[in-house]
Amino acid sequence: MIDLPAVRGRLTHGAPLAPLVWFKAGGAAEWLFEPADVDDLADFLRGLDPSVPVMALGLGSNLIVRDGGVPGVVVRLGKAFAKVEAVDATTLRCGGGASGILVSSTARDAGIGGVEFLRSIPGTVGGFVRMNGGAYGREVKDVLTEAEVVLRSGERRILSLGDLGYTYRHSALPEGAVVVAATFRGHPAEPAAVQAEMDRIAAAREASQPLRSKTGGSTFKNPDGHKAWALVDAAGCRGLRRGDAQVSEKHTNFLLNLGTATSADIEALGEEVRNRVKAYSGVTLEWEIQRVGVRA
Repeated sequence: MIDLPAVRGRLTHGAPLAPLVWFKAGGAAEWLFEPADVDDLADFLRGLDPSVPVMALGLGSNLIVRDGGVPGVVVRLGKAFAKVEAVDATTLRCGGGASGILVSSTARDAGIGGVEFLRSIPGTVGGFVRMNGGAYGREVKDVLTEAEVVLRSGERRILSLGDLGYTYRHSALPEGAVVVAATFRGHPAEPAAVQAEMDRIAAAREASQPLRSKTGGSTFKNPDGHKAWALVDAAGCRGLRRGDAQVSEKHTNFLLNLGTATSADIEALGEEVRNRVKAYSGVTLEWEIQRVGVRA
């Protein structure tokens, strides 16, 4: 059993993670920690044995939690980390647990444009920052000015845009670091125009993506010069199934849990798609969805 520091937040042993991720599949966290505030998180990580792995969990949208669960500590940021406020005419300070919808709607109310695309990314600020989340032609690197993180050592640090080493769907954020806040900069805009752009993005998502399904969002990164969905479709994978795991017929870069799929089913289906695409087109698809934990 891990020797854990005292906390003011909530620690749960053997916490099921399936209810917390979009696929609704997977095992438990050895420990789930929901810190009371940033100080609680920093003190906990500082006092935790450095050998214990730590993973941050947001909305669980871009994630396969393997059926054997996640060893160590999973950190989930709650309401204390979900605040968004406009600090001036173009700048928003956002908690790491805030959703993209909250960020974009707060921006709208403050007359700030340029972050509407966050409306379409199903996740939290912490996840966007870690993954350089993007959609509809924009990425986090286009709007982020700095991020506040708590390192695995418990040290609090402000990282600038340059510190994060952004590339496509990737950052240089250190292992075990938790993003607790981020500052985004947009531009002055009429609230009605911001809302119109948010509505356009929402309608485009509704038309093209299986939003009402148990899914993980975009499964594979778009390779240079290609769209992942088109490669998957061309390789004959639309509707492909393994147990209750299926390649979406609506958008072939989404995997679905039709009911009782295990995480092993979902991951194996993804690997089968990768193999078929490689055989058909010669392109090796890279996972965009994070796969964590141990196989059962």
